[in-house]
Amino acid sequence: MKTLLTAASAAALLAFQAPAHAEDLEFLLVNDSSADLVEFNVSPASSNSWEGNLMEGGYLAPGYEIDVLIADGATTCVYDIRGSFADGSEAEDFGLDLCDLGEYTFTD
Repeated sequence: MKTLLTAASAAALLAFQAPAHAEDLEFLLVNDSSADLVEFNVSPASSNSWEGNLMEGGYLAPGYEIDVLIADGATTCVYDIRGSFADGSEAEDFGLDLCDLGEYTFTD
């Protein structure tokens, strides 16, 4: 059974497994699409591969938002984002400055 991620549990579920550092950053993830967000990946733009699925068996329903904490200890602000949805669609965005962004919204 899927579990809807709530803002209260999102930080714990979406944090990379690393201790907190001054370089950690947080942003709001908004699902403004028409399908459940079932997979969410964030990787430093300098990486050639995607980090693991931060949804960890949960999903983010349309119209909901959660806080995402990136606690990877990296000193970069520039990340790539990928989302996969229950309807089979995917969205990717590259070179985002998450230190300045504050919020990222998936739309159709």
